[in-house]
Amino acid sequence: MEIGMLVYKIYRALTYGLSPLVHLHVRWRRLRGLEHRCRWLERFGHPSAGRQFGPLVWFHAVSLGEGMAAIPVIRHCHELRPDLTILMTTTTVSAFEVIKDQLPFGVIFQFAPLDTPVAIDRFLSCWKPNAIIIMESELWPNLIMSASGYQIPLALLNARMSTKSFKRWSRPLFLRLAALLLSKFSLITPLSTTQAIHFQLLQAPPAIINFSGDLKYVVNKFHVSEGIPESIRDLEAQLLDRKVWIASSLHRGEEEVILGAHDVVTQLHPKAIVIIVPRHPHHGREVVQQKLRERGQCVALRTQKERITSRTNIYVADTLGELRHLYRLAPIAVIGGSFLPGLAGHNLSEAAAAGCAIITGHHVGHFSHMVRTMQQSNPLSVVQVRTEVELGETVRELLRSPDALERHQRASKQVYEALSSCVTTKLWSLLHLHLLSKILP
Repeated sequence: MEIGMLVYKIYRALTYGLSPLVHLHVRWRRLRGLEHRCRWLERFGHPSAGRQFGPLVWFHAVSLGEGMAAIPVIRHCHELRPDLTILMTTTTVSAFEVIKDQLPFGVIFQFAPLDTPVAIDRFLSCWKPNAIIIMESELWPNLIMSASGYQIPLALLNARMSTKSFKRWSRPLFLRLAALLLSKFSLITPLSTTQAIHFQLLQAPPAIINFSGDLKYVVNKFHVSEGIPESIRDLEAQLLDRKVWIASSLHRGEEEVILGAHDVVTQLHPKAIVIIVPRHPHHGREVVQQKLRERGQCVALRTQKERITSRTNIYVADTLGELRHLYRLAPIAVIGGSFLPGLAGHNLSEAAAAGCAIITGHHVGHFSHMVRTMQQSNPLSVVQVRTEVELGETVRELLRSPDALERHQRASKQVYEALSSCVTTKLWSLLHLHLLSKILP
């Protein structure tokens, strides 16, 4: 651990020395709209709300996916322990815009502090959390070591580490630092056996590694009784009598794959329409302006409230927070972030919860365990394709065969129900046993 502590001290000194440049970088991000225009000082640990009296648990997630996975646990915690104050942090503005409307009443939201000594110490001194629960893959040395210094217990939920990150942390000096950081956790719940092995190879104490299931399967559970917004009902009415499929979470360049596939689909179904949901809304607007309309495509853009006509063959939903509703409008969901090298996939569970037949590419990275688990439960639950032609042919055949389409839809829904059951309950039991029971009244 001596070498690990030395590496940490070097990291702390570097982040302290570079703090002025980090401050300028955040100001630059604010001007570009990448930081919240009014609340950007929260990134340096300055609070915009007051701490309430009593025990406080801090949930931290980086972006939207991790934040949404935390919400079922936060809701469960809020219901079982109403005496607790819950603080939720994320780093991205897009996560804030969606998550702020999903949190239970009384949960405090702040933007996460940067991992610089001053920002972290200021944040911890202000909020004085009794426990810190980190989502997925956030191993920030200053945060973890400062929390340990304050004797604040830590948990890492839905723990995962990409192959690239694992190789980086496995280098001799970084391995010593990883071992030091992981030794400060009271609980790690890995996504899969492979991920558990990764953390063990990074010398996490075996006793703190426990399985509970993937929280991303539970994201949709608290939306079951939620009504359908009027704007979605209106869109559904516009899509009546049309063959519809949806391509979601598309990264830059993947729209070309979808357009090529749609050309294949329309050879048999000329009135078919594809709903394109880009990963980032501004990308959707760029695609409409620079590619689709220049090619003579008849496109409707959601943020412009453009109506679908008989000629419309592409609908671009350039919004945030509506994907779970949009999945209800299409029997087939193609999950983006999986068709180009270097991408790492996206969550399939929202589409499965909506009962969509699911198709994805082969570049699924972080979500390979989810694809593999679902396919092992039922091979029809997820179809993987390699090319835009194969994608188009798969969509075309499913639209042509109602019986085959129904079998795929039923498979994904049943697998989702099986995999999502009891995850939150199991996780809460682990949190209570390893963390909360030891520090809360």
